[in-house]
Amino acid sequence: MSEEQKYLPIEDYALIGNLHTVALVGKNGSIDWCCLPRFDAPSVFGALLDAKKGGFFRISPTDMSDVRCQQLYLPETNILLTRFLSQDGVAEVTDFMPIKEVGTPTRDHKIIRSVTMVHGSLSFTLTCQPAFNYARDEHRVEMSESGATFLHQDFHLRLSSPVALEQNEQGGVKATFTLHKNETLHFLLESSQDGKQEPQPISEKAYQKAFHQTSHYWQNWLSQCKYQGRWREMVQRSALVLKLLTYAPTGAIVAAATTSLPESIGGERNWDYRYTWIRDASFSLYSLLTLGLTQEAEAFMGWLDDRCHQLNDGGTLQPMYGIDGEQKLTEITLDHLEGYRQSRPVRVGNGAYKQTQLDIYGEMMDAIFIFNNHEAISYDLWLHVRNLLDWLAEHWQEPDEGIWEVRGGPKHFLHSRLMSWVAFDRAIRITRDRGWPAPTEKWVEIRSQIYEQIMDEAWNEKEQSFVQYYGSDAVDASALLLMITNFTGTREPRMLSTIERIKRQLSEGSLVKRYSQGAADDGLEGQEGTFSACSFWLVEDLARAGKLDEARLRLEKLLSYSNHVGLYAEEISPAGVALGNYPQAFTHLALITACYHLDKALNIHLGHAHPTSQNLYD
Repeated sequence: MSEEQKYLPIEDYALIGNLHTVALVGKNGSIDWCCLPRFDAPSVFGALLDAKKGGFFRISPTDMSDVRCQQLYLPETNILLTRFLSQDGVAEVTDFMPIKEVGTPTRDHKIIRSVTMVHGSLSFTLTCQPAFNYARDEHRVEMSESGATFLHQDFHLRLSSPVALEQNEQGGVKATFTLHKNETLHFLLESSQDGKQEPQPISEKAYQKAFHQTSHYWQNWLSQCKYQGRWREMVQRSALVLKLLTYAPTGAIVAAATTSLPESIGGERNWDYRYTWIRDASFSLYSLLTLGLTQEAEAFMGWLDDRCHQLNDGGTLQPMYGIDGEQKLTEITLDHLEGYRQSRPVRVGNGAYKQTQLDIYGEMMDAIFIFNNHEAISYDLWLHVRNLLDWLAEHWQEPDEGIWEVRGGPKHFLHSRLMSWVAFDRAIRITRDRGWPAPTEKWVEIRSQIYEQIMDEAWNEKEQSFVQYYGSDAVDASALLLMITNFTGTREPRMLSTIERIKRQLSEGSLVKRYSQGAADDGLEGQEGTFSACSFWLVEDLARAGKLDEARLRLEKLLSYSNHVGLYAEEISPAGVALGNYPQAFTHLALITACYHLDKALNIHLGHAHPTSQNLYD
């Protein structure tokens, strides 16, 4: 087997989780990524980033040479079914993480794996090989009649097994067993602070209770979703993904479940996305409230409120924070790991937290404005908002690193100017609606200055488009947000010609790049794939502009690029291969709004009333 063949394609994974952390389960029955006890903790299973020493937990047929693999989620849940089909028999592995109950110790988590033989007979091999702290720490193994315990200095893992386990030389355990028609075995992996307690077999009664409780939780949660439009299944799956990426104790939504999955195989564009970006805030709140998921929106708004109460010196925000609000996200490289398909470096932490990104103030204000239309924000928050805007009023004309966090030096980016305009525009609207004290005349003046500056300096008459930054010739897909944020109208000629240029220069079929690396220096080596969120933004722009047939065809093609269970990575290669961190919240947020707006536009065109036609910007 070649080194590349040791790694599954990124799109061959599905996601399970318990609102504290997640696990990636491959089509081959292997859990190759899981961080405990929370999203941003060190990995316990990390074969995704190093097939040899990263650690994994696999249950699959012993002979996979003539086995077809399939995966699906049980309807309206995040319970995963992996199917193995062969001439000798058909088997199913059911994987889920019971929802963590409030009040349980922070390190207590469970993964339940159940193997059922549907018909015929198959031999299976189980291998559980944890590698604590990104495969940097040693651990001990204690065997017992009911399983094995993996003892680490921070916490322990207990594997309860109904079949005998044997310890291997790599610090893991292994078992081989045969199942016949209608036979089932249940396996339980638990993390805990308690290293003295031995593994206890999970009874059929206990398994059924955990399964039904988890199933009911997800189905009851999804029943809140109001969207009943043309793309209901994809929107609901995206909502379920967003819920999986939510950290229940604080309401924060992580940008993705992984770190260092490459934007180009073998390249250096590998980042840690297990944090919460202010940039995602307005998209998150808009999508959650559009779908009627008010509890999640309120929880996330609580997290944002806390960030406004914990400003940096000088009254500034960071581009991103930890899921508990951590401000210091020191970036280091793990040189002992080879990276996904030898794509080094493997990074943990994210140095971009120190960057100046002026657009985040607009995204924060847009989120506050959207939520304020749902429920009035507090006066204390308003006072902090005014402090933010006082700082922005003094600094909005400065260069920054921009939305894509480029490492090629600060520039006067169009998107940063746009979102500065959004910040003052939304603040003015809140003041008008609530009657709260504010320097409204000053804000109106600044808003007008920014608008005119964008129209004068970000417009390239020769290219007939808005450009990435002042003085540039390059177009950037973030210009699509000019229409989405209501900076321009849906029939603005400059916007329509910019859309046409994006289609010509950044589109690869229905897929859209963020920018052309040749035309816009980002300070990094290599190329990247198309950016999935930008592809959905183009669909939304086309829908808003009334180009419904084109928008619908593009959307249908984009939906075909999801993986077998409806998940999207950050990027897609020209060959349709998933690239970058996975699954990415930003993409699923863009999918939701694109489907919503196109569905609404089609209904209006056909003369039908739209069941969820609320406008959160009104």
